Amino acid sequence: MHRYKNISGESGVVAYDIGRRSITVEFHSGERYLYTDESAGADNITEMQRLATLGSGLSTYISQIVRERYAQKLN
Repeated sequence: MHRYKNISGESGVVAYDIGRRSITVEFHSGERYLYTDESAGADNITEMQRLATLGSGLSTYISQIVRERYAQKLN
C-alpha cells in the first residue's frame, strides 16, 4: 500500500494500492475496500487512480460518485 498524500489534510483515505484494473483504498478506520472495473466502472477506476496518485479528492470522489460500488471489503 502507498501512503495517500492527503494534500488537504482532511481526507478519510490513508493509503491505496493501484492494480491493473482496480484500486484498493484504506480509510482512517482501518477498513480496506477493493474497487474494480466491474464493480465501479472503468472510467471511475481510472479517475480514482488519478486522484490517488495526485493525493487529493479521492475520499470525496468515492463518497459522491462511487459510493458503495466496491467489489469486496477486505477486513
